[in-house]
Amino acid sequence: MLSLVLGGARSGKSALAERLAIDSGRDVVYIATAQALDAEMAERIAHHRARRPAEWMSVEEPLALVATLRQHARADRLVLVDCLTLWLSNLLGIDDGAHFASQRDALLDGVLGLPGDIVFVSNEVGLGITPLGELTRRFVDEAGRLHQALAQRCDRVVFVAAGLPLTLKGTPP
Repeated sequence: MLSLVLGGARSGKSALAERLAIDSGRDVVYIATAQALDAEMAERIAHHRARRPAEWMSVEEPLALVATLRQHARADRLVLVDCLTLWLSNLLGIDDGAHFASQRDALLDGVLGLPGDIVFVSNEVGLGITPLGELTRRFVDEAGRLHQALAQRCDRVVFVAAGLPLTLKGTPP
């Protein structure tokens, strides 16, 4: 089963995804896309690490998500990816976006063929005002396009606000 869990910052989306992983009863591989480029992000990463069960395998991969998914997806396993918007930010910062476009296409083309359960976590950033600045607008646009395309491929899509899940597609968590 492919699931997409969307929500704003501190909405409870990661906690829900982690609960889905625990409730699955499967071995879990947690793919973290964050990079500790400043002290505040290092604290966020430490908080997420501390919440994870010790028996989960953790893989920190800020760029090569598709290759990492192919390496770790198994029929008896759940892979949790947290989060797609950080992955998007990492890729958009590399070049003019060509690297992101190829990685996005590879993800969307390959995700349906992967075995096991995969839960993607991502920030819904399209609910606010149109941001100032070309790069920020591009980020919001690309995140929205990625979410729409991935949601079409997922069996379940859940939006989380104030810790409460709203199922948009598929069975409730």
